[in-house]
Amino acid sequence: MGKLLDRFQVSTPFLDRKLIYAASVLVLLAAGSQITDRSDGHAQTNDPNSPVGLIELWESGQTAFGQYVTGVPYTVETGRDLAANTLLDYAFLNLEQEYNINSALKLAEGLRSGAEGDPMDLLVRIPPMSEAGVETSRARVEELLAMGANGVVFPHVRSAEEARVAISFFDGVNVWSPANPEGDIVVMLMLETPEVFAELVEIANIPNYSALACGIGSLTGALGGDREAAEKLNLELLAESQRVGLADMITANTESVADRVNEGFLGLLVYGSTANEVIRLGRAAAGR
Repeated sequence: MGKLLDRFQVSTPFLDRKLIYAASVLVLLAAGSQITDRSDGHAQTNDPNSPVGLIELWESGQTAFGQYVTGVPYTVETGRDLAANTLLDYAFLNLEQEYNINSALKLAEGLRSGAEGDPMDLLVRIPPMSEAGVETSRARVEELLAMGANGVVFPHVRSAEEARVAISFFDGVNVWSPANPEGDIVVMLMLETPEVFAELVEIANIPNYSALACGIGSLTGALGGDREAAEKLNLELLAESQRVGLADMITANTESVADRVNEGFLGLLVYGSTANEVIRLGRAAAGR
């Protein structure tokens, strides 16, 4: 709770929705506590239906569970359905193959209209910069932030230099990072080819972004289907993320979710017909 308490050193006119959330947490603690301390020192919500933001969970060292939104119509109703699912902490909209701002707008509208309080956090994955180009990627970031997205995900980052370019799009934006715990925007970089892992340490050391992730499916393909080799690199990336205080995200299923929680992944993505079952198993493993 130390970080939340520190936030109240700022003056009231500058409180944003994150600070308002922090205030509500402190009220609950004083009243009888909806949030308690786990034996490992991490915060834990006693009410499984209590809405908690993605960044708040990451700040307390808790795993957040999100829905991978892809392959379905992107409608307002899709967003409302996501908002109604009290197991979810965030939505991850995949626009990597086809970027369409209207998809993000409709989903965001549904998340807002279906929420009783603050809407569920929305992360949006855009097409690779190597395909779209720097200026198009920059314009998409600006467009998504303007429409209220909580974060942007860059897939297939090929080098430390490309990572720096992506992060530069957020100059002047209050990005949540190890150096800026007051931030409220998530910036995520995904590494998905064997070659880029030669620069893993350098990329992890770059300041002013939030999360690093391994696109393990694409990486496995790039390694000729060698899942064991891909998993080795995935865990190396996790270790580097933990070293510098970045969050790390990975997909999970019923067989892997408990292991991923115990390994220390702070963002888990679920999908398909077993999504809710996966989250229930993951929440149990995380003590949520």
